Amino acid sequence: MSDQQQLVVAAPDEPAQSSEVEHEGSERDPAPPRRRRRGRRIALITLLVVALLGLGGVGAGAFYLRSVDSRVERVDAFEGVPQEARPPVAAKGAMNILVLGSDSRDPDSTQGSRSDTIIIAHLPKDRKSAELIAIPRDTWVHVPRSKDGKHGDRDAKINAAYAWGGVPLMVQTVEQFTRVRIDHVAIIDFAGFRDIIDAIGGVEIDSERAFTSIHPPFRKFAKGPQHMDGETALDYSRQRKQFPDGDFARIRHQQQVIRAILDKAASGGILTNPGKLNDFVRASSSAVSVDKGMSLLDMATDLRNLRGGNLFFFTSPTKGTGRVGSESVVFPDTAKAQSFYDAVRRDAVKEIVGSARQ
Repeated sequence: MSDQQQLVVAAPDEPAQSSEVEHEGSERDPAPPRRRRRGRRIALITLLVVALLGLGGVGAGAFYLRSVDSRVERVDAFEGVPQEARPPVAAKGAMNILVLGSDSRDPDSTQGSRSDTIIIAHLPKDRKSAELIAIPRDTWVHVPRSKDGKHGDRDAKINAAYAWGGVPLMVQTVEQFTRVRIDHVAIIDFAGFRDIIDAIGGVEIDSERAFTSIHPPFRKFAKGPQHMDGETALDYSRQRKQFPDGDFARIRHQQQVIRAILDKAASGGILTNPGKLNDFVRASSSAVSVDKGMSLLDMATDLRNLRGGNLFFFTSPTKGTGRVGSESVVFPDTAKAQSFYDAVRRDAVKEIVGSARQ
């Protein structure tokens, strides 16, 4: 099996392997009006960190958790999604969270209102691990018709769904592509990494190679472990053009930063440091956007034992890249994707991990 056909997994202490790809800026589509959101910087990452701080809703952690929960912005993520078209619940007790994000302050970004990051976070019934599945933003799929009837009902890059119909159309598109039922939605802006990372005192990142950032001030990243503050880690997570696998490298770097945040939150003594805790709460409470039914208190209980060592990263199976007309796209490996997402639906964690190692 070629590298372009392999499912990508980054298990603890293993570098991810991914296919060669060169991405170009996507054509911008008319965006629906959006009301401005305060912050909207971090979502699942914040939820995971807050869950660790909450310690299952005990003591001071619960107080701060309730403070965050009362101030998060809520979005109607499932408005207008046809119930008859949604996949059924296949594994009671398991949970699938759709994470949508963009890097709005990335000077290299041409995506506008499109979602640069699309992740399905699968939380198994036993909550002993979490599987984060990245769907490349240029994946060529069928996008259903938008609620206003003006867009969709045709093949396009998967992130076009967000531009054409907001969160509900993205939910519908991802569910149609994967046949995985989405239980909750979280919205992020990866530029918010800076504030969260600074609030926890920086993170440790192991760079796979030495390279120079293409963005001012053109930082030089050495190969190997290094401490990064928020701005540096954000810059690191943006880089893709220096790597032969392009946007897959950016996905891989974001995964590194997510794990580093989680590990630092678990070991950094934030709960016992009032200054750090207050900084974190200020950064996160104004930043989180989630669907109306998500409870941070419940998430804290569910994820209180989660650490970087049982956080697994995958990339949706692809056949590599090519062109459709003037667009550079990622073609899904339909057969492998069907088998993989079937395991996700059934909450078969061993099969999910095993399929990535074949």
